[in-house]
Amino acid sequence: MDIKMSDDIKNSNADVLIVNKFADKPTSEDLVNKYAPESFTGEKGQIFSIHTQGAKPYTKVVAIGLGDEDKVDNNVIRESVAKAIRAVSKKDVKSVAIGLDTKYNWVGPALMGAQIANYHFDKYKTKKNDRISELYFPNGVDNDLLNRAKSIAEAMIFTRDLANEPASYATPSKLAEIAMNLEGIETKIFDKDEIEKMGMGAYLAVGQGSAQPPKFIHMKYLPQNPKKRIAIIGKGICFDSGGLDIKPASSMITMKDDMSGAACVLGIMKMLPVLNPNIEVHGIIAACENMPSGSSYKPGDIVKAMNGKTIEVDNTDAEGRLTLADALCYACELGVEEVVDIATLTGACMVALGTAASGIMGNNDDFVNHIIKKGKEVGEKFWQMPMWQEYRDNMDSDVADMKNTGTRYGGASAAGMFLKEFVTDEVKWAHLDVAGTAFLDKPLKEFSKGATGVGVRTLLKYIID
Repeated sequence: MDIKMSDDIKNSNADVLIVNKFADKPTSEDLVNKYAPESFTGEKGQIFSIHTQGAKPYTKVVAIGLGDEDKVDNNVIRESVAKAIRAVSKKDVKSVAIGLDTKYNWVGPALMGAQIANYHFDKYKTKKNDRISELYFPNGVDNDLLNRAKSIAEAMIFTRDLANEPASYATPSKLAEIAMNLEGIETKIFDKDEIEKMGMGAYLAVGQGSAQPPKFIHMKYLPQNPKKRIAIIGKGICFDSGGLDIKPASSMITMKDDMSGAACVLGIMKMLPVLNPNIEVHGIIAACENMPSGSSYKPGDIVKAMNGKTIEVDNTDAEGRLTLADALCYACELGVEEVVDIATLTGACMVALGTAASGIMGNNDDFVNHIIKKGKEVGEKFWQMPMWQEYRDNMDSDVADMKNTGTRYGGASAAGMFLKEFVTDEVKWAHLDVAGTAFLDKPLKEFSKGATGVGVRTLLKYIID
């Protein structure tokens, strides 16, 4: 979508003009004020459109309700603009002008809403989806905020595209190739022999049943004199069959998305040189596939992680935490102050929170709450899950330091307690379980069915701020 500026937004070359209406207040458009029904009061979520019949330079005007003027925030604007974009995109509309009449700095969330709603993954379709190709904003808006929002939206598009790709395309080797080609990022790829030398036995065990070789990816964004050093880790299971504890077919169909965390990290790292924050960022992905074969790891196997802890494999479908265990060990040796991992980790988190929110937990409440706050500011919800010793006790093993699963109950918290075993005490750590939010089986708010790019907005906001 091309972003264009206009000196007179109501006389631009756009097909459609989007304006706003606050609750029980008139709009800036006389056609809306004159012809809108009484039921269109401007409450949040309402929308009204009218054809101009040649009376205006644009063909149609769309008014979006923003509710109480004093309660407008980023989320209201983003969702409302997205609703308007979705309403007009299938009607031969190629260009849209946005001219909101509010003191609130609306340009960033408006652009974000338009970009999210305009997204379609139709790479493999012969007939492409209808899209808005041009988006007009009035001259005089905050260009820094506009450009920042554009970069974050592009990171989300990149992430969503990658997570929507079939597993035959998004292999561990392909993720490594993408990482190597990121501009302004220093990248090192570790192959199987190097991974083995580093002692990453848990990660290697997961990938040993696949014909696709594992790739451990370490990306670095290195500004001069950084104020802080952090690491972000993305779960990179490029396809999860469940291994020998194989999934049913209905559960396996979307398992191309089990690398959504890795896609998020790649999208973030791609945009850091553009956004230029003064924070050193290490992007880490332990990429592999979890496949059944004669060489697969087996229930009852004992594997050793990079920090020397041994793990009895209770279930081969609890594989993501094994790869993250070694990635966390690696990250904690980099001299960073904070580590965040993002993973489509547990079905239990989906049961608990559905598609409305991601789970979050960690070893420092202030750090966890900081990320929750950043998510709220950009429209991504996180709910803190408990990390109590009882969840860890359920993973005690008779033959190893721990098992990779506990009981069938409290699975999201148990996974968090498992990961905590591989984080050093001096590092602040947060774990984001996005199993229910990374991939949608039906549209939700501004998002279409499929990959959402969850985590990109929150983690970029955390880094930038």
